Amino acid sequence: MPNIIKAQTEEQFNDIGAGIIASLLQSNPKALLGLATGSTPVGVYKRLVELFNEGSVSFAQAQSYNLDEYVGLPADHPESYRRFMDDKLFSLVDILPENTHVPPGSDPDPQQAAAEYTKLLERAGRIDLQILGVGHNGHIGFNEPGEELEGFTHVVTLDESTRKANARFFNSIDEVPVQAITMGIASILHAKQILLMARGADKAEIIARALQGPVTTECPASLLQTHPNVIVLVDQEAGRLI
Repeated sequence: MPNIIKAQTEEQFNDIGAGIIASLLQSNPKALLGLATGSTPVGVYKRLVELFNEGSVSFAQAQSYNLDEYVGLPADHPESYRRFMDDKLFSLVDILPENTHVPPGSDPDPQQAAAEYTKLLERAGRIDLQILGVGHNGHIGFNEPGEELEGFTHVVTLDESTRKANARFFNSIDEVPVQAITMGIASILHAKQILLMARGADKAEIIARALQGPVTTECPASLLQTHPNVIVLVDQEAGRLI
């Protein structure tokens, strides 16, 4: 059963999330971090930057591997996940640019890029801490619900509900990419520890389904029930059904 932590306030949510990551880096400065984007971890990354500025944590020897990236967006596009990570974390701490890895969504051959990212992860070894959010349909990374799931990094066609949910970051849904490169389920579950974070009343139902419902590929997040070391960090609204 996952270790479920219910934060009372947004500040506490961010403090706990950042504290888990900072504690790992303090005990293992060369940690391999699996990072996620989206609105949920923004405050956590902001708190990590504050801890770095206070001298409490360093990323100088760490390496990061992001979950996913849109296909077709250049790295400097305002909504690319590479740009997100640079703006929210990488450029604000002492992590070496060459130690930050995000799937190259602008690669002209995304299938080959995905295969190379799988090799990169294999060479790196086991991720020490994999950070995850969860989509309203239960996706983790961009592993969308379906009859079967890919194990390793692959190109995925985004579910229409995912594109609608992400349209708020673009001028219109027409600008939201149709495909993404994402780590597969096997790669995610290979991590030594997983931190699943969710905020807001709209995530309550899927969090309950992921943690208490049947383990099924129709809810990819439910596969986290099979992992021996999962921390679930939720606010009061997201955790109201668990």
